[in-house]
Amino acid sequence: MKKTIITVVGNDTVGIIAKVCTYLADNNVNILDISQTIVQGYFNMMMITDTSASRKDTGTLSRELAELGDQIGVVIRCQHEDIFNKMHRI
Repeated sequence: MKKTIITVVGNDTVGIIAKVCTYLADNNVNILDISQTIVQGYFNMMMITDTSASRKDTGTLSRELAELGDQIGVVIRCQHEDIFNKMHRI
């Protein structure tokens, strides 16, 4: 299993979850766990995904998700689990 951490942050608007999840489904990325909150109009979502069935590497997924984020007005970050853990270690 290739776990990838995806975060989505920005102003809340209609369709953010639908557009991100549609992209993931179209690219054979399975959502293993998801957490989403809206605080005073600010949208925040974190997903743990399995990208092992996707034909795209993490770099390509990351770039395309960032482009999707630009289109819908949010910031989307996609990182391999190992990189995410090393960046957030105390």
